[in-house]
Amino acid sequence: MLDFRMETFLTLCRTMNYTRTAEVLHITQPAVTQHIQYLQKHYGVKLFSYHDKRLTLTDAGQALRSAVLTMEHDEQELKRRLPLLEKGKVRLRLGATLTAGEYALPSHLSRYMKAYPEVEVQLTVGSTRRLLELLNRGALDAAIVEGYFAKREYDYLPWSMEPYACVCARDSTLPARLHTEELFAQTLILRDPESGSREILERALLERNFQISDFSRVVEINDLTVIKYLVEQDCGITFLYRRAVERELQEGKLREIQIEGWKISHEFTFLWRKGSVFEEKYRRLFRRLCKNEEV
Repeated sequence: MLDFRMETFLTLCRTMNYTRTAEVLHITQPAVTQHIQYLQKHYGVKLFSYHDKRLTLTDAGQALRSAVLTMEHDEQELKRRLPLLEKGKVRLRLGATLTAGEYALPSHLSRYMKAYPEVEVQLTVGSTRRLLELLNRGALDAAIVEGYFAKREYDYLPWSMEPYACVCARDSTLPARLHTEELFAQTLILRDPESGSREILERALLERNFQISDFSRVVEINDLTVIKYLVEQDCGITFLYRRAVERELQEGKLREIQIEGWKISHEFTFLWRKGSVFEEKYRRLFRRLCKNEEV
């Protein structure tokens, strides 16, 4: 069970405001100050500092936050797991980003469910940011993400390496090969700002001194099916993991555009809270999902 002062510390890490922390926890602001002072005295370090009138975590504070988040995750896992064990039940709470959840995970998950029918599976599909938040709160056991994450915060294993592609309609007048600048006259149809696949595009453009606003028109849609349909209808182009458009490419509904100097792949990653006491459980889950091991 987490010390109540640790809960105050984590809340202050989220709000970075003593008054707001007091409101969230329904305690007084002096009580918040006392809790933080106690922790600083206990560990002999300063956890927060002020820079330009803004509260920030010190290096020691960041290290404590990471450790406490893992403790909170494991505490929530124990609270959930122990009653289930008493009833002879096992439950898996897995997270996946949209592309991973729709295209990279299903075949693995179906084999797992057939091999372990006693396991109650709960799959949450969301953005990388959302899944990491759920992991930190102990609402997920592990997740498969396509976006970037702070590697110091999580233990992780590579799930797959996924090619990233630009696609257009089958009947588009665009040539099969061109330079990046030649795309900017097109309408770009892409996911919302929290999407991992969009983040890959933004970083790839930035590395080439370009940005999304260089396109003549940008349309944001938070649904892969709709994006692919609009591209099929020649309403614009899009950038997606090739796995997400393999069927449409094979059926001839879409075609891939080869961009000069543009050969990008990105890793899908299986991860969990760093330093968790359940680390071996998560590694075993990874092996079972990937190789269907009977262990």
